[in-house]
Amino acid sequence: MDFKDLKTKVQKEIKTIKDLNDLDKVFRNYLGKKGEITKIFNTLKNLSIQERKKIGKQANLLKNEIEKNIKEKSEEIKEKISRIRVEKEKIDITRPGIRIKSGHLHPLTQVKRDAEEIFQSMGFSIIEGPDVETENYNFDALNIPKEHPARDMWDTFWLKEQNLLLRTHTSPVQVRYMEKHNPPLRIIVPGRVFRHEATDSSHEIQFYQIEGLMIDKKISAANFKAIIEEFLRRFFKTEIEIRLRPSFFPFTEPSFEIDMKKGTGDWLEMMGAGMVHPNVFKAAGYNPKNWQGFAFGIGLDRLAMLRYKINDVRLFHSSDLRFLKQF
Repeated sequence: MDFKDLKTKVQKEIKTIKDLNDLDKVFRNYLGKKGEITKIFNTLKNLSIQERKKIGKQANLLKNEIEKNIKEKSEEIKEKISRIRVEKEKIDITRPGIRIKSGHLHPLTQVKRDAEEIFQSMGFSIIEGPDVETENYNFDALNIPKEHPARDMWDTFWLKEQNLLLRTHTSPVQVRYMEKHNPPLRIIVPGRVFRHEATDSSHEIQFYQIEGLMIDKKISAANFKAIIEEFLRRFFKTEIEIRLRPSFFPFTEPSFEIDMKKGTGDWLEMMGAGMVHPNVFKAAGYNPKNWQGFAFGIGLDRLAMLRYKINDVRLFHSSDLRFLKQF
């Protein structure tokens, strides 16, 4: 076997090749399973040990040389193909790419952060609690025992096997927090809540709420009115007027609804609130004779709808980019 002639032959073939398909044929002809070099290796078993070592070494050197030549030729062809494609498509590789548009926060997230910032500036701490609650925290500890008609107002989704439920308000965190902390305290609890009800332009099965709680020795409805008035004024960045209307909530006594009016506009219902019920204090381990305070709950979705003049709450969860890009 004349390895020198075989090497020269292969190199000449590789040199004249102009595409990858032909180069692949050369690879198969010489290095494939039935290629010339492979045949040489297959004949080694019939040779003497001395000849096997000599021819085997030469065959390995030739095999490595051919592989190197094929690799170099492959890179050369690929580079040429790339260059031709660039020239054909007239691509200016020095031209800046298209800038990717940056995203932005969801309107509900923006409203949540703004509300948190305002309350924090007034000394409130931000507290969070679980979305999945026990019946005790969601109802019983908030003075809503079984068979109480008020439970119909907070119809929810039950996880019956675990005897748990998706919370209907963020109020359960009130009791959770009071159990572990001594007053005085002032907290807000932003979070997602769930209701088992039909959806329409003003109702969703899930929405966001901010629960507020302030407890001290001498806290009155006047303190609540001042704080909420300041919050709404700073949130809507305009002078507002509020009024308190008598209402009923099992966990507050007295209870009231809060309406807001901008300038000469109409009164808008904003939230429910009231003075914390003594039974709620008892459930949390407080002596209602020593402490008093107020609690309120306001919907973040409602705040966002009023701020941005949105007429359908379902748009917040629609993933419609035409809607979201506006914010």
